[in-house]
Amino acid sequence: RDAPEELRAWQEARTGLPIIDAAMRQLLETGWMHNRLRMVVAMFLTKNLLIDWREGERFFMRHLIDGDLASNNGGWQWSSSTGTDSAPYFRIFNPLSQSERFDPEGVFIKRWLPELADMNKKQIHDPSSIGDLFGAADYPKPIVDLSKSRARALAAFKALPARQPAAGVEHG
Repeated sequence: RDAPEELRAWQEARTGLPIIDAAMRQLLETGWMHNRLRMVVAMFLTKNLLIDWREGERFFMRHLIDGDLASNNGGWQWSSSTGTDSAPYFRIFNPLSQSERFDPEGVFIKRWLPELADMNKKQIHDPSSIGDLFGAADYPKPIVDLSKSRARALAAFKALPARQPAAGVEHG
């Protein structure tokens, strides 16, 4: 899917999803990101936004200090469910639940998104849920509805044609 504004928001840490934006800011500033976060941001880009995994792979290779072609390609193919040993297409990490599970107090988010530093541990994961009056004025609204984008991704994967065995290759 060609979505240059969404791709740019992901690249510039402006998705409106704190765990995604914090991870991307860490990558941009340090050249590194924890493997769990690599999977979360990759699945978000490829499944919630339906953007070609190669866009993310190229971006990571430009910014990672530990960028390794085979590892990076493999990770992106796994996360996008397109590789030979990939995650099942229906595995779509929810950034909110990943955030609550792996950063329950919001310490990582607050470090990389200082504009959210005053939020409590419940609000920090989804500032848009508290409304405009009490939300962070300097933080963007989510660029995508997670439930709708998940459903869209599942529908897109289900609509793909079935794999056909290679000609002349017997299976069984």
